[in-house]
Amino acid sequence: MKEHFIDDIKGKRIGVLGLGRSNLALIRFLSQWDVDITACDRKSQTELSKTYEELSAMDVKLSLGEGYMDSLDEFHIIFKTPGMPNHLPQLISARKRGTLITSEIDLFMQLCPAPVIGITGSDGKTTTTILIGRFLEAAGIKRFVGGNIGTPLIEKVSDIDENSVVVLEMSSFQLQTIRKSPNIGIVLNLSPNHLDIHKNMEEYIDAKKNIYRHQGPKDFGVFNYENAITQKMANEAPYSRLFFSRKREVQEGTFLRDGMVIARFQGKEEALFPISEIRLRGDHNVENVLAATCGVLPYRVGSNAILSALRDLLWVEHRLELVRDLNGVKYYNDSIASSPTRTINGLNSFERPIILIAGGYDKHLDFNELAHVIVDKVKSLILIGATADKIQKVVEAVMEQSGKSLSINRCDTLEDAVILGASAAEEGDIVLLSPACASFDMFKDFEERGKRFKEIVMGI
Repeated sequence: MKEHFIDDIKGKRIGVLGLGRSNLALIRFLSQWDVDITACDRKSQTELSKTYEELSAMDVKLSLGEGYMDSLDEFHIIFKTPGMPNHLPQLISARKRGTLITSEIDLFMQLCPAPVIGITGSDGKTTTTILIGRFLEAAGIKRFVGGNIGTPLIEKVSDIDENSVVVLEMSSFQLQTIRKSPNIGIVLNLSPNHLDIHKNMEEYIDAKKNIYRHQGPKDFGVFNYENAITQKMANEAPYSRLFFSRKREVQEGTFLRDGMVIARFQGKEEALFPISEIRLRGDHNVENVLAATCGVLPYRVGSNAILSALRDLLWVEHRLELVRDLNGVKYYNDSIASSPTRTINGLNSFERPIILIAGGYDKHLDFNELAHVIVDKVKSLILIGATADKIQKVVEAVMEQSGKSLSINRCDTLEDAVILGASAAEEGDIVLLSPACASFDMFKDFEERGKRFKEIVMGI
């Protein structure tokens, strides 16, 4: 496969749009074959700093600044960065000229010799990906974990063989460009998300379908039975289907019965382990465990391996992560919650009074359902970022309808919000960062936001 790829790119002019982590790894990989690469990015030479020096040392051409996409007609192949809208006029024109628009993850899928387990969904991707990686490791199976998390695996493709298993977290942006589906494609759930990038919800859903669209007869699609969209998607899966459900028994897959996780696969049923062994907080994490367990059924991973992996996993960073317990007040970092559904899951994970810090970059999502949960569950709401007005108006409308009330405050910075939350908190309260929005108005990404929250909390 690699030899075929090298033949395909010989003499081709390649454009790489965007110089984030995955595309830098891609350029390092491509540069092994002395191909004609132009790296294109909106940033200037000064802003790129060390990245500029690294690319120059590899004899990569550069097209930088505001007009970085002006010369796409000179390329035979374009690798676009995840998150770049598919419907940009320059990309549409390039497709009409016959230019191949692809991505690092698509290339990896074409070259990877190992079976792939792919995980997608609006919520829970990283946790489920980490769980599956741990389950396989505990079962003694050599695995590589990456995709939307960790190290881009294109740099490790030479280390992967057919006896390994690759576990990929896959975003809608990554899935848009792939032409080969994972051998096991898991769809956790779907709700409106990334509508600032996708043209509409239909495009978002269509991108997710690539996780099973190109599967073969020996492959499996894994679907959440309790999500209306994923249940409908399951009917389109070309070959074998497995389901997971927290609320009912399924014919093939994983479900709960009498406090146990049950698996049904290829005519056999087995009680695997008690639900009490799941230490991750929240019903949504029970679903993530069911999905991960379902995803490894074809690999015959036993309950002992799953249990050993579960027992030391209390949280995943930035996902309902307990940062500190100070004077009876617990501070949780849920910075990953960049959509209303994630914040709803977070709020529903606690029974104690909650001081919620929310708000951020506007992805054009609806906050109405979240507002009802906030009015029911939250003691005090502290709003930051570009969506503060939007969220406040929706919450106030729900308060007026319901006759319930809570305090709402606004802060200019995350530091001010944490200090205000700490001053308002009483013993037994939760101070929860769960923004329901992306971070790009104030931070580079949700990880930077979460790390800053932890620094502030530890400095109180």
